[in-house]
Amino acid sequence: MPKMKTKSGAKKRFKVTASGKIKAGQAGKRHGMIKRSNKFIRDARGLTTLSEPDARIVRQFLPYGR
Repeated sequence: MPKMKTKSGAKKRFKVTASGKIKAGQAGKRHGMIKRSNKFIRDARGLTTLSEPDARIVRQFLPYGR
């Protein structure tokens, strides 16, 4: 059986932790910062872990992410 291919877009956007959770960048910070509160901008720094239903979808795109 040939190897499965990883989705190129997914490998650039998501990381798999050692425990198998999926980390992703926070959404909503590309533009329109003037209308967002400072608290939103502060809280949206760094990475976040995806919810289990979302992580299940991303895991299909990362067959070797484990």
